[in-house]
Amino acid sequence: MSWLSCFSMRRWPSSAPLMLLVGLVSRQPGLRVGLQAIHAQTCHRWGTSTSRGLFQDGDIVIGGLFHFHYTPPAIDHKFIDQPDNKECTGLEQLPLQYIYAMVFAVEEINRNSRLLPGVRLGYHIRDSCAMHPWATQAALLLVSGDSSTCNLTATPVHGFEDGGRKGVPLIIGGASSKTAMILSRVLGPLSMSYQASCPCLSDRRRFPNFFRTVPSDIYQARAIARLAIYFKWKWIGAVVANNDYGLVAVKVFQEETRGSGVCLAFVETLNRQIIKDDARKAALAIKASSAKVILVFSWYTDVRELFLQLAELNVTDRQFLASEAWSTSRNLLQNPITSKVASGVLGTALRSSSIVGFEDYIRSLTPSRRPDDYILREFWEKQFACRPVLSDVTNITEWRAALPLCSGEETLKGVDNLFTDTSQLRQAYNAYLAVYAAAHALHDRLACPRVDAVSRDGSSTCSTPTNIKPAELLRHLNNVNFTTPQKERLYFEGADIPAKYDLVNWQMTPDGLLKLVLIGQVQGYEILMNDSAVQWSTAYTQVPTSVCNENCPPGTRMATRKGEPICCFDCIPCAEGEISNLTDSPTCDRCPLEFWSNAERTVCVLRQLDFLAFNETLGITLSAVAASGTLVTTAVFVVFLYYKHTPVVRANNSELSFLLLLSLKLCFLCSLLFIGRPSVWSCRFQQAAFGISFVLSVSCLQVKTIVVLAAFRSARPGAETLMKWFGPGQQRASVCVFTCVQIIICIIWLSLSPPVPKPDFDTPGLRVTLKCDMASVVGFSLVLGYIGLLACTCLLLAFLARNLPDNFNEAKLITFSMLIFCAVWVAFVPAYVSSPGKYMVAVEIFAILASSYGLLFCIFAPKCFIILLRPEKNTKKHLMAR
Repeated sequence: MSWLSCFSMRRWPSSAPLMLLVGLVSRQPGLRVGLQAIHAQTCHRWGTSTSRGLFQDGDIVIGGLFHFHYTPPAIDHKFIDQPDNKECTGLEQLPLQYIYAMVFAVEEINRNSRLLPGVRLGYHIRDSCAMHPWATQAALLLVSGDSSTCNLTATPVHGFEDGGRKGVPLIIGGASSKTAMILSRVLGPLSMSYQASCPCLSDRRRFPNFFRTVPSDIYQARAIARLAIYFKWKWIGAVVANNDYGLVAVKVFQEETRGSGVCLAFVETLNRQIIKDDARKAALAIKASSAKVILVFSWYTDVRELFLQLAELNVTDRQFLASEAWSTSRNLLQNPITSKVASGVLGTALRSSSIVGFEDYIRSLTPSRRPDDYILREFWEKQFACRPVLSDVTNITEWRAALPLCSGEETLKGVDNLFTDTSQLRQAYNAYLAVYAAAHALHDRLACPRVDAVSRDGSSTCSTPTNIKPAELLRHLNNVNFTTPQKERLYFEGADIPAKYDLVNWQMTPDGLLKLVLIGQVQGYEILMNDSAVQWSTAYTQVPTSVCNENCPPGTRMATRKGEPICCFDCIPCAEGEISNLTDSPTCDRCPLEFWSNAERTVCVLRQLDFLAFNETLGITLSAVAASGTLVTTAVFVVFLYYKHTPVVRANNSELSFLLLLSLKLCFLCSLLFIGRPSVWSCRFQQAAFGISFVLSVSCLQVKTIVVLAAFRSARPGAETLMKWFGPGQQRASVCVFTCVQIIICIIWLSLSPPVPKPDFDTPGLRVTLKCDMASVVGFSLVLGYIGLLACTCLLLAFLARNLPDNFNEAKLITFSMLIFCAVWVAFVPAYVSSPGKYMVAVEIFAILASSYGLLFCIFAPKCFIILLRPEKNTKKHLMAR
């Protein structure tokens, strides 16, 4: 790039290639010679130095680059036609304060006898017009010096004369991060920004000659992210400038909030070139979104347009988080539209500090005292609508000529605007610090520890103000560490100074205006804030809630929706046995085995032991049925005992009949052992009593069946001796043997691994069944298997003897009873396995009672019918009849 525009017989179609080409002249001698060989060319300067800046010469001159104009000139992009007469317009008041903070610092240093003694600082300040091409052009003018002629043979070495004003070794400026990048990459001198805050500028490999007195944006983005986490804002919209300032801030914000449940509902970008369209689009996104908190990282002029669009859409219930670029903007605070849509703004701001004497200095400025200050003259004309009386009447435009002459009585002492407001100096203080940092680096560079210090070639190693080189100044800037006049330690960590921010809040005053209130500070990574002092948006009386959907209450868990951010979720009730006692719990926790979840799924409560008790309906019913069976069996026993000499009773060994009735009575009674709270002894006795009682019953029936078969077989010729082997003694012995086998099985089972009372925690529910746990399934299976084996054998024998030719054949009754018995216990197995809790015990009791009743009624009901109701049939003749 260059500060020259060269024309030959054919004009250049664009300024950019030529600016770049001539900008390389100082570094490439071959290019310089080649340019000299171009024939018939005429060079002239772009713009006049006096009309575009503020200048004061000195022994060492520091450059300044500020955007005190905001509206660029309209330039024909096809041809550059006399750009000398085209200047930026739209004087900005606040940047003027930054300029005079730099000027004030230079004059204060020049009066300081300890800092740079004997050296007078100067300044060359130019306008960047807030546009990168203009900023580059102005910076090149500062670097190259200010000669009145175009001399390609002169080598513009930084810090040396170039036919006029000197090239500067350091430039304070580059308000935007993009401008700072361009200056750092293209120019040789150091650049020190008071406002460029992009984190990328901290990279010393890419920007080794860049410094700044403003913290990196990474710190304010982190601070705002922590505010969002602190106030539990989960659903946030973002509107950012479409540049490094906004895009990097959003990236840092997302990284800082990762894992904290904070999501961005949308991200809208603002481009200055099409700000109205972008602001309208962003306002529509804000209105359509459910996010109540909006993060805005952009320049205050862009925010002003955004608020205008929001006002048109009547969006007044949003809480804004502000970046430092607009959080302290007086233009926004004084705008009536702002108070309508953006009261209660919470944001970060560059730390403020006072500069002693600066307010008096500002208010004492007059064009008469600074006749060469064209910036002050333009401000004066705009502020007082008159033309200062000066001896210099150059640069009188038609508009200025129409202004009346000032009376000379005009003063800034009573003026209240952005330029004169020094209550909170932020960027101006950074510019002030930048000058002091440069002055201390120059002081260290010019200091001579030994008067006789000489180099090997005999030249002095001490620098003089005329040969300050940027490379030498860089080393001293890296090492500066001093106390400012405000008693603040200043040093650089790479390109940056330690991060410090103010936390500010826009609060509504009783007269309906907004004021800026300091509510806290950010120092590095630490936030110090008085949150009780925060005044929220007028739509909220307390901390606003901003979530994609309402919080999940305790007893539920969050379930993210497919394809949506993690902040948008459904609240799923916890399953039985699980709880969540926190709001927005991501998971439900399983209760320990001994506990179960309450109805609300919020706490684990101790599970209640449940068992088949005597006092509940089912227990009472089964007990009554068992007792009835016992009574009926006893009644039958009494009947048989009373009629023991009758043929019906004596048939098939009455002794076995009485033993069978006794065993059935034991079967009915053993069912009662299953009811009630299980204990160690009840668990052991109930299964043993059940197994032995039924084996005794089935053994009696089996022996009866064998006796029937033997009796009829012995009636055949040659089989008389068969009954000798099945006499009463053999029958009793058989029953005893069959029963002893079951007794032995039970003894072994109960000795090795007996059932023990144990809560059934595997069954879900608050009530857990206390049951007799079968520690050995093999033992229980052997008990049931042996009963089944005897029953099946008895059924088979009875089935074979069912058609024997007797009028009263007991084999038929045994067949029916065993069919019922086997059917009950075959159905028992699946029912027992599938029954939950105490109903498993009820199924076993039911099987015991059903099979017992089946045996009782099938065997003894027909006999009791004959004994009691048909006594005429109770004869041997009738029983023996075919």
